Amino acid sequence: MCCKVILFYSILLYGIMFEHTVNTFLMKSNFMGKTIIISNRLPVKIAIKEGNYSFQPSEGGLATGLGSIYKNGNSVWLGWPGLFVDNEQQKKGIDKKLAELNLYPVYLTNEEISQYYEGFSNEIIWPVFHYMATYARYENAYWEYYNIVNKKFCDAFLKIYQPGDVVWIHDYHLMLLPKLIRTAQPLASIGFFQHIPFPSFELFRLLPWRSELLEGLLGADLIGFHTYDDARHFLGASSHILSLKSSLNTVLYDDRKVVVESFPMGIDDKKFSGLTNDLEVRRNIEGLKTTYKDLRLILTIDRLDYSKGILQRLQAFDLLLENRHDWREKVSLYMIVVPSRDSVTMYKELRNEIDKLVGNINARHRTNTWTPINYFYRSYPVEMLSALYQFADVCLVTPMRDGMNLVCKEFVASRINNDGVLILSEMAGAAKELIDSIIVNPNNTVEISHAMLTALNMPAEEQQRRMKRMKELVSKYNVHQWVAAFMNRLNEIEKPKQLEVSKYLNFFTGQYIRNRYVRAKKRLILLDYDGTLVNFSIDINAVSPDKELLDILQDLVDDEKNKVVIISGRQHTTMEAWFGKMDLDMVAEHGVWYKPSGGKWQEKNSV
Repeated sequence: MCCKVILFYSILLYGIMFEHTVNTFLMKSNFMGKTIIISNRLPVKIAIKEGNYSFQPSEGGLATGLGSIYKNGNSVWLGWPGLFVDNEQQKKGIDKKLAELNLYPVYLTNEEISQYYEGFSNEIIWPVFHYMATYARYENAYWEYYNIVNKKFCDAFLKIYQPGDVVWIHDYHLMLLPKLIRTAQPLASIGFFQHIPFPSFELFRLLPWRSELLEGLLGADLIGFHTYDDARHFLGASSHILSLKSSLNTVLYDDRKVVVESFPMGIDDKKFSGLTNDLEVRRNIEGLKTTYKDLRLILTIDRLDYSKGILQRLQAFDLLLENRHDWREKVSLYMIVVPSRDSVTMYKELRNEIDKLVGNINARHRTNTWTPINYFYRSYPVEMLSALYQFADVCLVTPMRDGMNLVCKEFVASRINNDGVLILSEMAGAAKELIDSIIVNPNNTVEISHAMLTALNMPAEEQQRRMKRMKELVSKYNVHQWVAAFMNRLNEIEKPKQLEVSKYLNFFTGQYIRNRYVRAKKRLILLDYDGTLVNFSIDINAVSPDKELLDILQDLVDDEKNKVVIISGRQHTTMEAWFGKMDLDMVAEHGVWYKPSGGKWQEKNSV
């Protein structure tokens, strides 16, 4: 018999619950589904020149951390390709090239980039979340565009989503997206990870749209942060602003349990340790040895941002040179600042301040043969970064606030001889892990200056003892472990959610199953009597179908498109007494007896 089989949920259709069948379907779907990673930016940047497309890795911790991971499994990545494209033919070409890499673009207009990205994300969220609320500009237009772009991401997501897919949303640009996806796909498995700090309640409450942002995030099943403090701050904000009840790490929201936990992000340690043998890296190291012969080198690498503590770091180095003349012409600061958000006024002003301070320090301390600060405003290829990580004596990482900071972990992973010293801000998420570094307060320039001296004078044995422990930790808790920990936790949360899936099936049916039911030319409807048509709590010997249930079954049977089968563990004589007059098939005694519609009962061994 040619028959279109559908999963049928009858609270909306006829009032019957097929709980077990749909649960089984959902569990199988989750097993087979892909992972959809969503972030503001794709892990590659696209450049178009004379009709040709070129791809370069994106800067930033997320692209660095997940750029290679998503290729190893059944994953796709959704995000902005990094440029404005208004030519439909070009879009088709980009779509095709990106699809080959399992990447899917979300195209943004120049106005959206300006208002949503540079505006709301980086002139409101970024300063408030980094405890610099005085820099925030609360423009309503920014908020409107933030909503528009989050909705655009949701629309793009729905085009590639299939039931059973797992969704992993990243960072502060898309804080409304979990709720938007939850509304469109109530049964979706949604994880969200915040890569920047989450501020304390007293700062978060300054945001005019604080409730909407919290509700947006709470659309997820699992919300992850780098540190326990960030997770605690989120729970506190949910409690104070939305009056939500939380127990340990779980928030009850909209009749759902949302889990909030910390997952410290790692790096691809083997990538950096493996670069130590790269021919280009070795050449770069030889060049550094020639240029900085007989000099101790303190390395700093940051993106241009006021949260990185660059000015305070320069002041601390200046203090070192002022107080310890014996270190003049013996140590240099090698400072890389990667260009970022050059169009934003405060970043332009910050760059000017850095230029002036570097020039001032060099002018006062420089000699004919020595430059105190070697300042480079540019990005470097990984081969040069690896050479610097290996060559430098000290790595100075002193952000005023940072979600994690991966530079310090890259430095540790690159130290093949377990030497070198890491100076790390207590305000960086990594400070909770790398406790064998020299921990400093980034606001205390005197303390940072003393830390530089301690690092430069640290005995080799102590360097190796500290570095070895940090290296073991960076290797153990690498980016692969981070991904596995988050996804495993999301899967753990999903299992009990599937057991409660029946209360969401009305939405699921309304969007998918009911439409399939209406369009089907033929339907096979399999009904478990005791598991579906009656309540388990009723005594088995007392249960018999009432008139309402018989009327529902008769309606199903009367539809000529339906073939109805009732399955039960009860005796076939009982089933005959209850449903024998109906034009339907019956399976009794756990499959031992079978009766086709209009036929006679047959035992299994005689069929």
